Amino acid sequence: MRVAVIADVHGNLPALEAVLEEIERESPDVIVSCGDVASGPMPAETIDVLRRLPRTRFVRGNADRGLIEEFDGQPASEMPGPFADWCARQITREQRDFLASFAPSLIIDGVDGVGRVLFCHATPRNDTDVMLKDTPDERMREHLAGITADMVLCGHTHMQFDRKAGDVRVVNAGSVGMTYGEPGAYWAMLGPGLRLRRTDYDRAEAAKRIRAKDWPNAEEFATKNVITPPTVEEALSFMRGLEAKQQAGRA
Repeated sequence: MRVAVIADVHGNLPALEAVLEEIERESPDVIVSCGDVASGPMPAETIDVLRRLPRTRFVRGNADRGLIEEFDGQPASEMPGPFADWCARQITREQRDFLASFAPSLIIDGVDGVGRVLFCHATPRNDTDVMLKDTPDERMREHLAGITADMVLCGHTHMQFDRKAGDVRVVNAGSVGMTYGEPGAYWAMLGPGLRLRRTDYDRAEAAKRIRAKDWPNAEEFATKNVITPPTVEEALSFMRGLEAKQQAGRA
């Protein structure tokens, strides 16, 4: 079994298109999306592309949940994700229902050279907690309590990593559409073993397409997420702060 993994597309359709071209060349048995697919500049168009993909399974992210809540006129629950209000006005009921069909997590057995893999958005427990490359082992044990998989593969923090937490290998596929660090679109290929991938694409043309959208955040997204994204250290600082707030709130 060979699995291509994407996460955190965030409506960046040009980045997704570039990654899907590479995935097609890999000919995986299945594609897994680890959430946060549409909250960004091209929500409806991105959903339509993903819905047409064969052999694809979807895990729900916090931004997918927030987009559904906004569409339904419900109060936002914890960490609804960015851009929910504008994005909810761009999608149809059918597209909303597609997002609502996503699973909280999923397991695939028999991945070549890996074994049993649990796919989630943030952690196996929920779609909001933070796992980083340097999250303390004690905290990681809380996130992974009761997990029997050989690997947990997630997204959410938009930064690739590959680390051990006890007997479990924890991998972040990175973000296709909202990159931190070196520009590009990040994803992962499982089988045989693990390959963390980065796909370059015509970011100037992507920024042009994004700026053409009737969206108040278009210029900022094009400039700060496509052309010149935040550094890894900036992103780590933000995520560590978020992690600390979550721990304090649950103490």
